[in-house]
Amino acid sequence: MDLHLHTPASSDYQGPDVTYLDILRRSEARGLDIIAFTDHNTVAGYRQMMEEIQQLEMLESLNRLTEDERSRLEEYRRLLQKVTVFPGFEFTATLGFHILGIFTPEKSVREIEHLLLSLNIPSEQLDDGSVTVGATADVLTAYRLIDEAGGLAIAAHANSTHGVAMRGFGFGGQTKIAYTQDSHLHALEVTDLGLKGRRTTAAFFNGTKPEYPRRMHCIQGSDAHRIRTDPQNKKNLGVGDRATQVMLPEVSFQALKELFISNDFALTRPHWPAAEEDFDFIQRAREDGPSINQDFHESMTVRGGRLYKIIADVCAFANSNGGTLYIGLPAEAKKDPVGVSKAKASVDQLHRELSKRISPALDVQVDTMETRGKTVIRVIIPLGGDPPYAVDDNKVYVRDEAETGLAVRDEIVNLVHRGRRVKTEVREKPEVIEEPLVGIQHPRTGVEIVGSEERNGIQYYTMRDLRNGNVVKNVTQSSARRLWHYAISEFRKLPDDLKSAKVTWRGDLGVLKEQKRGTRMRYDLIQKVAQGHRVYFGVTEDGIHGDWKALVESEGG
Repeated sequence: MDLHLHTPASSDYQGPDVTYLDILRRSEARGLDIIAFTDHNTVAGYRQMMEEIQQLEMLESLNRLTEDERSRLEEYRRLLQKVTVFPGFEFTATLGFHILGIFTPEKSVREIEHLLLSLNIPSEQLDDGSVTVGATADVLTAYRLIDEAGGLAIAAHANSTHGVAMRGFGFGGQTKIAYTQDSHLHALEVTDLGLKGRRTTAAFFNGTKPEYPRRMHCIQGSDAHRIRTDPQNKKNLGVGDRATQVMLPEVSFQALKELFISNDFALTRPHWPAAEEDFDFIQRAREDGPSINQDFHESMTVRGGRLYKIIADVCAFANSNGGTLYIGLPAEAKKDPVGVSKAKASVDQLHRELSKRISPALDVQVDTMETRGKTVIRVIIPLGGDPPYAVDDNKVYVRDEAETGLAVRDEIVNLVHRGRRVKTEVREKPEVIEEPLVGIQHPRTGVEIVGSEERNGIQYYTMRDLRNGNVVKNVTQSSARRLWHYAISEFRKLPDDLKSAKVTWRGDLGVLKEQKRGTRMRYDLIQKVAQGHRVYFGVTEDGIHGDWKALVESEGG
């Protein structure tokens, strides 16, 4: 599919002699099954094509078609049997951000035009197809109205010019979070979907960032203002030059919308006609490694407790922010897949075990996928709406970055409070404890020890989870989970006078320790504050931001 195509109805279209039949023919030639006409602030392109077809059909009914007209009508019918066209527009919101609104062909043009008027497109400019239309609606209002009208709201070229996630634009972090995490937004259109690495837009919005907990569907579109790529400027794309492959049960608007509101992120990939089979979603996930929202298990045997570890992970993901498990795979991306024998029986067994052992009931998706010639099991776990979830009625697990562990009392209390809150959307951002810290904010992952006391010869620590601000009391070194245990061990090694600690400083920020775990870096960081120092243990790359990022990069991290 290519959901971002302009037509001669856009004032900046680079082909005044191009016809709608030309666009459909080019779409067919590029192997596209679905396209959308998304002219600037207008639905005039789609309307003009439909009016042309209706005019030809009227002449046909009156038996007044010329040979040329008959040929055009037959060509329209043939092409529209092969290429499904969705009506839509590219809306220019306040501050110049671009948003795609895409609708089912059953939606009348009049209704879409009424929506554009509701978005403050001046009635006299409704057919102009101009990028500049004066004061319009804001981004969040546009998302909401498009969604409420039954459409797909997609942030156009989100990481590029006029995109809601473009770099270097001077708006606050909370605004960027709202513009990319809003519940009415269905997907992000990005220009780097085919690239690998942690710096890609899809990797940034994969749900591991504490302030961006909602994983976003990412697609790519050509934003074509011409039929073919400009030979003088290869970035000026033509129809289908940057398309997306989607795996749908049928070619329909409803099927596409259901994909975008699902938690299945393996159904879209960049469309490269010459090498489609080179894209392996499972291998891409393995290269990202275990994280707060995904993990890997080589098998699910009862012996050795491997099945129980999978069940515990499902419980932990439901209590945290949802996630995906892969069974039949070592976590190390360089190792060969193991696969699962008797996959169907294993899927049925896992369904039974999860249904029997996790309470309250949790709706998980269990299916199979292929990677490198092996069949593996995938489990998609939603963020649970009725926490806390427990294994065997009394074991509550939570996810702590790339680890699963039993929840302690304060964490269970927090889960109960979350379960009692009335939610207006499924993905609610965890409540964050606001701190009276002026200036540079703390990292967004890892833990901080904020207090300790000795009782009956045992040292008890108070831990702050930097990802969500939750404070957990009465943690001992013997009872602590892995990250907490590590933090307590490192905390006890610190000199009483932190001024004598070995630190690489950059202003008021410093690096105490850095180490590589698998493919990820982890840091122990320190910050000078008015009261002395604050130390943050086990900070992952997802938690590095602002001045902390400059500090880490200066160290070659």
